[in-house]
Amino acid sequence: MNRKYSALLFGILTISLIWFLVINLDNWWSFRLDMTEEGKYSIGQATLDVLEDMDGPLEVDILLMGDLPPGMKRFQRNIEQILKTFRSYSPEEISINYVDPLAVATDSSEQYIIKLAEYGINPTNLHSNRNGTQATQLIFPGIVLRSPSKETGVLLLKGELGMRPEETLNLSIENLEFEIGQAIKRLYTINKRAIGVIIGQGEMEEDEGYGMVEALNEDFEVYKVPFEQAKSVADLLTFEVLIVAGPKEAYGEREKYLLDQFLMYGGNILFMMDQMAINLEEAGGKGTLAMPFDSGIDDLLFRYGVRINKDLIKDLNFGYYPVVSGEFGNQPQIVPLPWPFYVQAGKMASHPITKGLDLVQFRFVSSIDTVKADQVKKTPLIFSSNYSRRESAPVRVAFKDMSKEPDIKTFNSGSLPLAYLLEGKFTSFFKNRFVPDEFDKSKFLPESNGGKILVAGDADVFKSWVSPQDKIPLPLGNNPFSENLTANRTFLQNTVNYMVYPEGIIASKNKEFEIRPLNKVKIKQQRSMWQVINVVLPVLLVVFIGWFKQYLRKRKYSK
Repeated sequence: MNRKYSALLFGILTISLIWFLVINLDNWWSFRLDMTEEGKYSIGQATLDVLEDMDGPLEVDILLMGDLPPGMKRFQRNIEQILKTFRSYSPEEISINYVDPLAVATDSSEQYIIKLAEYGINPTNLHSNRNGTQATQLIFPGIVLRSPSKETGVLLLKGELGMRPEETLNLSIENLEFEIGQAIKRLYTINKRAIGVIIGQGEMEEDEGYGMVEALNEDFEVYKVPFEQAKSVADLLTFEVLIVAGPKEAYGEREKYLLDQFLMYGGNILFMMDQMAINLEEAGGKGTLAMPFDSGIDDLLFRYGVRINKDLIKDLNFGYYPVVSGEFGNQPQIVPLPWPFYVQAGKMASHPITKGLDLVQFRFVSSIDTVKADQVKKTPLIFSSNYSRRESAPVRVAFKDMSKEPDIKTFNSGSLPLAYLLEGKFTSFFKNRFVPDEFDKSKFLPESNGGKILVAGDADVFKSWVSPQDKIPLPLGNNPFSENLTANRTFLQNTVNYMVYPEGIIASKNKEFEIRPLNKVKIKQQRSMWQVINVVLPVLLVVFIGWFKQYLRKRKYSK
């Protein structure tokens, strides 16, 4: 009996020990195994670094709630899943809550929704078919994140122009790691890198640069850089990126040398250039002519691998220009009219900078060609629509043309690149040329140590509109004459982040999750067969097993 009880006690203790180890294994040895083909439950090293840098707890409110259709339910689950994945890797606590903005107390609901709009989280009308009837639901497809000292919000449902709803959902799921990781980074980053905006050649007015500073200030420190105060290239090397936004005066050899050597020393430059000079004050009546403008940088860009042409692009996917149509009392009546020179570009390259971007608006944009530049990779990022038209200088610009129906047959130039990214090993423009006398020739570099260039054929792509009512500048993408926001702000943020941290969080946008829809034709053809397999066959199998066991039992005991 003692041996029997000892064996029983030993068995109970062994099972209890195994059970205790299984329950507490996760506390001692944590591991994750992602067996999905696309790495759906894995995150990149840059995201891990961001989570490691968290110095306090994080609270996340998921705003997507309600009786959602299957697609949105899947999106909701993926948001929760990526947050749980982040929580498993983070040394700090990440708490997840569900908050319905429409269910907030009545006295604070409106204020809360206004705050969400400031974060870019606007309500979306979701249309779905339920039980044969159309249902409409107001949703907020975003999240709000709070650290001990800051709060921010992120709109997570984003897509490109012309995408089907399922493609937009899939793209949004692919970008979840980037969108949420970038928001966490902003909450906990203390030391920001420096960005310089070149001034001194009539680049932009104070109000025009507001949107650029507002967009970059979340991730970087932005400074004005007067070229006349830069005595050497070393004075510019404290900046990660220099922005050249549409000079109205030609650059001389001195300015070109500073930009060239900044690039050779590994810096990054954004060139937003106007190749055509236009005076819109003369566009009334008979109109005016847009004439070529020499910025002095054409030969510099040519050496790096691109040429901005002396032309203007018109597109049937256009924006609107405000025109005074008369007066009501003593107040001018402003009417926005279609303006083909304001190109609404929605065709994007599959690149981390532009993946998932909505429309980007260009105002009087020129086409870009590439030229030979060894060891330089040239990537077109944004394109006009298939119904665009290229007009060489001089180009007629007249408001009276707005009243005419455009001739669609003339918009046959096809899809034209509007912005290029250049990467690789650049050759200095001053190689085998005289270096300006005021600079130390011993510090001249003939080849680059890295660096990237963005070239856009429009100086206004990152310039703010000014509200006509209160005369204040607006954030990038806000047009006072249109209710639709454009993605110019996100385009700038993605570009600078990619230039500064090419292997950082933005690299997670390379993730691709394949959509695996069911074959509807095969479903219709084989519906009866699969109904039998899934419903009738299991029942028959259970009945057969029961009959067979009974048969064996009778056979055994009949003997």
